[in-house]
Amino acid sequence: MRDEATGVEAVRARFAAHAYDAHRHDDWLVGVTERGVQDFLCRGARQRSTAGRVILIEPDEVHDGQAGAPGGFAYRMLYLPQRWLRGGLADLGGGDPRFATCLHDDPALGAAIHAATAALFRPGERLAADASLDAVLHRLRPHLGHPARPMAARRDAQVARRAREVLHDTLAANPGADTLARSAGAADRFHLARSFRAAFGTSPHAYLMQIRLVRARHLLAGGERPADVAAACGFADQSHLGRRFRRAYGLTPAAYRALCTGVPDRMAGNA
Repeated sequence: MRDEATGVEAVRARFAAHAYDAHRHDDWLVGVTERGVQDFLCRGARQRSTAGRVILIEPDEVHDGQAGAPGGFAYRMLYLPQRWLRGGLADLGGGDPRFATCLHDDPALGAAIHAATAALFRPGERLAADASLDAVLHRLRPHLGHPARPMAARRDAQVARRAREVLHDTLAANPGADTLARSAGAADRFHLARSFRAAFGTSPHAYLMQIRLVRARHLLAGGERPADVAAACGFADQSHLGRRFRRAYGLTPAAYRALCTGVPDRMAGNA
């Protein structure tokens, strides 16, 4: 899955034995082994990554891959373009970033990689994708020999209110974090995130999902079909609405519509 907005690619894969021959990439590779033993050559030595361990490979670094034990292995990987990574580290000034080693025990970074790959595979949630990639970049900084990005105390209630207004006015849109920050007058997306959470106790993405679901409930209660509601409320499709609606309310949009109207919709099925 390639994220067109950032150029970041997300991969979920599993292999039973040999995975791939020695090769190199132009991007920075950031991955986490999910199960089994992932055996690979990197920096002239064989490495063995087990479940939860993080793999970090620099551009042009030769590596291969194979199962290191019976049963194969599974992993998730992000391919981070060099331009995107350097842009995220712009506050550090010049110099070439380097990974100290290619194999780490870092549960927080592993969880961030897992969350980011999941977000990139979900369409229609641009704010979630941006936030998850920011979390990966934040967790990567110590591995590149730099401290975590300083969390400046600057917060701005006016920025938060403007962002909330934009989300309400463009509920069906799918803005990115940078776009929303510009619309709200924030210095950058990090300023927006801090200000929004300080003002409303949640992230812009979580807030957007909440108001979309409230609007969806209203439309469904009025008899609108789930497919039409999904389009009107900015969900990627009817399945996207269904997943979010069930998670929030414990029943499907079609079931909620039938409960409110007394008229089952056979065409809507269980979505």
